[in-house]
Amino acid sequence: MSISAIIAAAGSGERFGAGIPKALIQLVDRTLLEHAVSSLAPVVDQIIVTAPAGFEKQISEIVGDGITVVTGGATRSASVRSGLAVATGEYLLVHDAARALASSELASRVIAELKSGQIAVVPAIAVVDTIKVVNVQGFVESTPDRATLVSIQTPQGFNTAALRDAHASQSEASDDAALIEANGGKVKVIVGEERALKITTPADLNTALGFLDLGRDIRTGIGTDAHAFGQGRPMWLAGLHWPNEEGVEGHSDGDVAAHAVCDALFAATQLGDLGSNFGTDRPEYAGASGTQLMKETYSLVVQAGFRISNVTVQIIGNRPKIGKRRAEAIAAISAALGGASISVSATTTDGMGLTGQGKGIAAIATALVYKQ
Repeated sequence: MSISAIIAAAGSGERFGAGIPKALIQLVDRTLLEHAVSSLAPVVDQIIVTAPAGFEKQISEIVGDGITVVTGGATRSASVRSGLAVATGEYLLVHDAARALASSELASRVIAELKSGQIAVVPAIAVVDTIKVVNVQGFVESTPDRATLVSIQTPQGFNTAALRDAHASQSEASDDAALIEANGGKVKVIVGEERALKITTPADLNTALGFLDLGRDIRTGIGTDAHAFGQGRPMWLAGLHWPNEEGVEGHSDGDVAAHAVCDALFAATQLGDLGSNFGTDRPEYAGASGTQLMKETYSLVVQAGFRISNVTVQIIGNRPKIGKRRAEAIAAISAALGGASISVSATTTDGMGLTGQGKGIAAIATALVYKQ
């Protein structure tokens, strides 16, 4: 008993205001569409994605081989019919890419009901708000008993032949279960899940973040670096050149902020430290820029399966004055680290130690990463 799935991903996303199809909006490390595919892939035999016209190639590249991409229609029902035309399974799930976080377990429960003989199965959650029926003049006409009301979700499951019969009339509906109902079929309702919310606005995207178990493998690291000023060397700090400032001694360009950032990332990901990766036994890194080292560190972090959540770095020293170039420093570090969120601050040590006596400069950084 093979199972196909249609992921409706042809929506424009106008209400989101992103300027791209809603299915391509990013939720942490993946698009909404990729989240939806990853939930259905373990439990179905065929996945069909309905793409907005003009985005077929881009979506094919995102979802990869083995997934069929067809051009969606002007309406949701038309898009589903495009998918139905190439569906091969005896049973069919119809899912909205906007409900990106619906779980594999929910899809499995829908499929189990289909295999028990149901022709249409929909997940739903109870309505907790009071619902009013309002007329065109803006006055309440009635208040339905919310105990009998539910909010319908996807993936919805169908006997494929029954769904084809329901779509034969070319009717339009906000979900496919309504077409089954109109065709005289019974629709079984099962318990849905809160995480299967429909992501329609930026606020919904923020809510969706709460359902992602980012805490399952979040790691932190701390890195520090310090260098004495070296006569005649240029000053490089936070990926920037600082004219008219004395630089520091060191194997590379001596960018203490960049070096502390690298060490923090290596510590968080257990990839060694600055010395083991770019140390003095590596002559190719003699004079290397802090930007180069951060870019190579970022590459190593990603290759190890991690993504950067954010990095903070505090520069410690009497000079240079960071405030006027803070935005530049943040931009330079972020660019080297693949666009990661960066914070840069500065402080002094009130005349104490190497930095306080004006003999050098130091930095301390923290990194927050998560395993992809």
